[in-house]
Amino acid sequence: MKNIKVENRLIFALDVSEIKQAKDLVIQLDNSINFYKIGMELLMTGQYFNLLDWLLEKDKQVFVDLKFFDVPETVGRTIKRLSQYGATFVTIHGNQALMEKANENKYNLKILAVTALTSIDRGDLDDLGFNCDVLELVVSRAKRAFEAGCDGVVSSGLEVPFLRKYVDSKLIVVTPGIRPVVNDDDQKRIVDVVTAFNSGSDYIVVGRPIKNATSPYQAATDIQTIIKGCF
Repeated sequence: MKNIKVENRLIFALDVSEIKQAKDLVIQLDNSINFYKIGMELLMTGQYFNLLDWLLEKDKQVFVDLKFFDVPETVGRTIKRLSQYGATFVTIHGNQALMEKANENKYNLKILAVTALTSIDRGDLDDLGFNCDVLELVVSRAKRAFEAGCDGVVSSGLEVPFLRKYVDSKLIVVTPGIRPVVNDDDQKRIVDVVTAFNSGSDYIVVGRPIKNATSPYQAATDIQTIIKGCF
């Protein structure tokens, strides 16, 4: 069993366009959320690292979801700089050499390799030229990530049981695209909260079902209650 506090297993995707919106949401969510994912949209505000520092000052954990992909040496140097900020997780894409170089420079930062985005299905893989199904791709990438020294992967809940079967159990699995209700958006490979944890996920990422709720605080609290019932 990994030493993860139950209340930290819910990561809120802070996917908004402005820093003020982000901070207002964090204040509104208060103690219902301890872990925040900040991605590319907020990066473009020019205040991304100010927000990261602000979250850390509030004793929140931060997941830097920027999916770094470049020449291995460049990614390695980027990860080295990022490791100085105090974030918990960061996402990367790429081949074996890139993943190995990122892990050489991570220090206390945990590296998560992206397997296949939850917005991708079999038809999308055909468009991208992958001659395999989603499950094969996810398991293959997870195995390679673990061999390269990555701490974990980002994976749809649909593939998590197979990761637990075919990849070392020490691998951290973070599952995005969690929908407590019927899905009607751009996420294609999704599961609900209980299914994710029963399948072996360590963390879940929830965005819109909390952000768009009448009371984001209550929505987050309700999900936390469901999570506690899984452990």
